[in-house]
Amino acid sequence: MPVSAPSSAASLLRAAASSYSYTRTRFFPSSFRNLNPSLVSSNNRSVASAALRSFHCSPSRWTHRLHSRSPLSLRAQIRAFHPIIERFQRKFSSMAGEHPFKSVLTSLPKPGGGEFGKFYSLPALNDPRIDKLPYSIRILLESAVRNCDNFQVKKEDVEKIIDWENTSPKQVEIPFKPARVLLQDFTGVPAVVDLACMRDAMKKLGSDTNKINPLVPVDLVIDHSVQVDVTRSENAVQANMELEFQRNKERFSFLKWGSNAFHNMLVVPPGSGIVHQVNLEYLGRVVFNTDGVLYPDSVVGTDSHTTMIDGLGVAGWGVGGIEAEAAMLGQPMSMVLPGVVGFKLSGKLRNGVTATDLVLTATQMLRKHGVVGKFVEFYGDGMSELSLADRATIANMSPEYGATMGFFPVDHVTLQYLKLTGRSDETVAMIESYLRANKMFVDYNEPQHDRVYSSYLELNLAEVEPCISGPKRPHDRVPLKEMKADWRSCLNNKVGFKGFAVPKEAHGKVAKFSFHGQPAELKHGSVVIAAITSCTNTSNPSVMLGAGLVAKKACKLGLQVKPWIKTSLAPGSGVVTKYLLQSGLQEYLNKQGFHIVGYGCTTCIGNSGELDESIASTISENDIIAAAVLSGNRNFEGRVHALTRANYLASPPLVVAYALAGTVDIDFDKEPIGTGKDGQSIFFKDIWPSTEEVAEAVQSNVLPDMFRSTYQAITKGNPMWNQLSVPSSTLYSWDPNSTYIHEPPYFKNMTTQPPGAHGVKDAYCLLNFGDSITTDHISPAGSIHKDSPAAKYLLERGVERKDFNSYGSRRGNDEVMARGTFANIRLVNKLLNGEVGPKTVHVPTGEKLYVFDAAMRYKDAGHDTIVLAGAEYGSGSSRDWAAKGPMLLGVKAVIAKSFERIHRSNLVGMGIIPLCFKSGEDADTLGLTGRERYTIDLPRKISDIRPGQDVIVTTDNGKSFTCTVRFDTEVELAYFNHGGILPYVIRNLIK
Repeated sequence: MPVSAPSSAASLLRAAASSYSYTRTRFFPSSFRNLNPSLVSSNNRSVASAALRSFHCSPSRWTHRLHSRSPLSLRAQIRAFHPIIERFQRKFSSMAGEHPFKSVLTSLPKPGGGEFGKFYSLPALNDPRIDKLPYSIRILLESAVRNCDNFQVKKEDVEKIIDWENTSPKQVEIPFKPARVLLQDFTGVPAVVDLACMRDAMKKLGSDTNKINPLVPVDLVIDHSVQVDVTRSENAVQANMELEFQRNKERFSFLKWGSNAFHNMLVVPPGSGIVHQVNLEYLGRVVFNTDGVLYPDSVVGTDSHTTMIDGLGVAGWGVGGIEAEAAMLGQPMSMVLPGVVGFKLSGKLRNGVTATDLVLTATQMLRKHGVVGKFVEFYGDGMSELSLADRATIANMSPEYGATMGFFPVDHVTLQYLKLTGRSDETVAMIESYLRANKMFVDYNEPQHDRVYSSYLELNLAEVEPCISGPKRPHDRVPLKEMKADWRSCLNNKVGFKGFAVPKEAHGKVAKFSFHGQPAELKHGSVVIAAITSCTNTSNPSVMLGAGLVAKKACKLGLQVKPWIKTSLAPGSGVVTKYLLQSGLQEYLNKQGFHIVGYGCTTCIGNSGELDESIASTISENDIIAAAVLSGNRNFEGRVHALTRANYLASPPLVVAYALAGTVDIDFDKEPIGTGKDGQSIFFKDIWPSTEEVAEAVQSNVLPDMFRSTYQAITKGNPMWNQLSVPSSTLYSWDPNSTYIHEPPYFKNMTTQPPGAHGVKDAYCLLNFGDSITTDHISPAGSIHKDSPAAKYLLERGVERKDFNSYGSRRGNDEVMARGTFANIRLVNKLLNGEVGPKTVHVPTGEKLYVFDAAMRYKDAGHDTIVLAGAEYGSGSSRDWAAKGPMLLGVKAVIAKSFERIHRSNLVGMGIIPLCFKSGEDADTLGLTGRERYTIDLPRKISDIRPGQDVIVTTDNGKSFTCTVRFDTEVELAYFNHGGILPYVIRNLIK
């Protein structure tokens, strides 16, 4: 350091003392505190302020503190402090105007003069490797360049991303700071609960509660509370909304309080639409302009289908709620630099083939290829044939094909959509100019540079054929022409993803019953739920208007949906209603029973409401394999409805077609759907619209003013929302009697020092699973069964059964959710020897108990527990309660063949150890029954644990096997050391 440096350093430290509220702590001596702030430059004040804030997060760096009572002179103290000062200046040079990449900060001129702002230019890096990077990786690169401070984001991280072609196969770790965070109410309530608890913890530990505030924009859309109670009524929307507010008033009030108590948080009120459609049509910025600096929009969301925004060219994916909370509070996300699968599209969809058919085909292809933990980037001549809504449909189902995201770079189609949805001309011009200047825009009219991908796939769109998926998994695609044969084989097959094990003599069973005085009957395969729902499809005008055209043709021909089929239409936004009314097609949907029931996530999340009692009893008493057909993205067993064991995903027009047929046991090519008004047989081809008919309907009826008028009013709420009265305090007043909002015990007895690493000793196995256990199995979102531990808890507190609501709606109450963990009625636990249901064996006594009751027995006796599982453990929704719940039950580790990406991260975030069996091994091949006791030998010192290292697991009967610890990054090890991500954040903020 130059001789003159100490005085400069002193100025820096004095500046910190004069500018930052925390200088009254022991970090700075009185001689600093008494400085005249006017003697210190404003630039140095901001540098020192930021420096001190960050150094609060690193106490070890302050072990040799300046001391005001030391006999040494101030200069001598500072001279002794040189090593820290050097780090001080090096790490915060960016805030002193010495950003490591300040040389690439470039002005973006406006065509007519002036400038849009400044941006960190990737071309100015002058590195030829950037031209070969996938567009999705360029977004990670720009973020790293812009946020580089050589502390949270280092120049080495930038180099890793530039050298992606060589580094991505090595599983290198990079930090990523998303531009914003997206929540919906099922995940938003627990997120706000956690933030409120963190404020309480900060207060108890004597720190500033205002440190708990989002540092990036948080968009929260209330969309998961609509239960399909009232259907087939012109007043269904209002009736369901009133019931929604009756059930959820406390939750809504809590979220409204949160929007006032926390800065930087926008809450979109209930009744506005589905979160991902609202994000696509309104919230998505594509390019941010913050304080004159332009940068790409990017988002992480607490719903796995956050990926829908990738269709707009915005990099977004789902993360666990706890990980999102850390991102809100300014923590960089640690992620493994992903491989990118290049998916080339060519050709054009054939007449009558829908975007839903395309996405189900792509899902099957990508699932087979293997894309877990990877980005998928679409390109090729076929891109010009896909509307933005079609792209969003494909991007939406990224979780179903296993990718982190399915990305469509911005091109002219994107710009057209931005104008259609009401974004201003100036905004669109800024977006195009910025993305072109930073090599993030694809212009298919220009020669395309070859980009490097980790692997390649190709699909000719002309090869896509009509299809559906089911009966139990989204990637089990069935071509429409093969559906009848596939259904018959499912009846025959043994119980599994493609089997129900119905005896042959029972295949033709007919159960007759009376439906409100009208004779009716059900068979295996009878459709009892037909729902046009879900973010996947309701944002796509072509399939929504297509459904209307099917309904219209059916009405004209005299076909009618049977009255006992529970039909519903839940648009993703008010725009859908506008164009269905404009086209005149809503009238025909109404005639077929598809009245609008509300604006939000319904059947796909399990908010199907109750079936008529006559139907429910007929299914149960006759063991009928009833079917649901929905335009959703998830059809896992037990999710849609407890009584529909067969659940098929289909396009909205196919939902209408199957509702008209009344069964999935039909060959649409050969068998009539029904009999028309003239007595003639009506076939599928008679009601199916052509591609040209659909395109004409879209062109004539989807107008920019519809988007503008819908979203101008979106944050104004509705009378019921606006009448909610909430306190103005920044600390929440917990009501111990509330069954919706309850203070969880995450920070109980928390100290300022981390608990450290730990192994597991003599743990019992709580559950022993096979493959494909989903987050719906672990933490169901749907109805609360009348005999469950959660039901008992609610009844004991005076909640009537009719007011149970759903598990999803009660995620703000840890007592309910702990009891709802592993409460899925379709749970298959090997400890029960084939019995299906939410129970397990308490190994010490051999008793069969509800999982919650068994877990409490183990906890009360001081015993740890583990879970054994097969492949794809935790697939499905990015549900943080699928990790929080097991933690509250006392689960210390999960040993599986493989994990779904987000769920593994969630387990780490809650302090649960994820371990993988070695390739070719699992509980069965190792002879594990789940009745053993397990010891996992992990080092006590966190520094002795490496990401991905092997550990030995032993049992009390002499078995021993090796597993891989799935802490994938050094940051995840830090979380584990602290007992989870939230304690880690709190301790860093305090220090």
